[in-house]
Amino acid sequence: MGKYGKKNEVKLDPLAYNLALIGESGIGKTTIIKEYCEKLAGEDGYLFLEIGKEDGADAIDGIVYEDAPDWDAFEDIIDDIVTNKVSDYSELRVVVIDTYDELFRIAEPEVVRMHNVDNMDKPVKSIKGAFGGFQAGEDKCIEIVLNKLWSLKEVGVSFIVIGHTKTRNVDDPVTGESFMQLTTNMPQKYFNAIKTKVHFLGVAAIDRKIVQEKTGKKDFVTKKDVMKGVVKGETRKITFRDDNFVIDSKSRFADIIDDIPMDVDALINAINEAIEKERSKSGRKLSDDKNRQEKAEAEKLKEIAKAEQNKKEAKKLEDVVSKITDFIKENKSNMDKIKPIIAKSKELGYDNPTLITDIDDANKVLALIS
Repeated sequence: MGKYGKKNEVKLDPLAYNLALIGESGIGKTTIIKEYCEKLAGEDGYLFLEIGKEDGADAIDGIVYEDAPDWDAFEDIIDDIVTNKVSDYSELRVVVIDTYDELFRIAEPEVVRMHNVDNMDKPVKSIKGAFGGFQAGEDKCIEIVLNKLWSLKEVGVSFIVIGHTKTRNVDDPVTGESFMQLTTNMPQKYFNAIKTKVHFLGVAAIDRKIVQEKTGKKDFVTKKDVMKGVVKGETRKITFRDDNFVIDSKSRFADIIDDIPMDVDALINAINEAIEKERSKSGRKLSDDKNRQEKAEAEKLKEIAKAEQNKKEAKKLEDVVSKITDFIKENKSNMDKIKPIIAKSKELGYDNPTLITDIDDANKVLALIS
């Protein structure tokens, strides 16, 4: 370790890295990510969230998913995972957001609601006017989405996002020239928010082999053969790096292969190879890194379990104290009912029933009420 900061060690687990896969509808994004998750995490190790109006899971047999048609449903699922990771989701390693563009569509009404709660005198109807406008609403939307995704990472659950693509004109910042780029179909601000956070951004597309063939006709003016492009073959591929920037892909790993066939084994191999090429620069033995990281992961899981238990105990205490407090408020004019509660609290060492810090003590006081 250096004098300042922490010295990073590349993680061996592909699921430790944020992955995004975008592509046109029907190209097979959901299928390949399902296969990716099953091979790396097992059938009980992943969960797809069908966001908003997305219904790609309907056509895939055996996929494990939950519907999240609106923000409340999405938030409830994420919060339940975070709260009960060890007890109810012990095998869960990755959550798939299908799709990322739909996630922002359901997040925008939540931001509008949040604004209207905080500004009842100045309600708005759209994201454009929320929190003062000038894209402050969109910024809040990004904030709540990323906060939810990162809450998963805090309990050891990674995320993968799936999105759609379209071609659009892009201006080169240096030359000012315009060119066509295959990129996201969603507002660029939302896309850039996740693009800067993922380690791998793959773009799924159909690579067509087009051959010029004669049509049998002659040009009226030049008398030359009229040619037309004919598709002679097509393959589906995933691009991770495009030096021409025609495909809006990205990788934080320097040695990622440019593109691969759209095949789950090719996807796993590409990511594993990129990780290993970076890790090998350390000069350490692979077996040593593997053993050290497995021990560190086991310790992390223990810490997560302890934190989860502490939160649950704190919630139980909060609920019991709340019941005691409500009883006192409801009977503030009847001291005969309140005196035994105060006396018991003082007997247990608390000047005020609302200051009880031990669940057993709180239950003893609560027993005087019920």
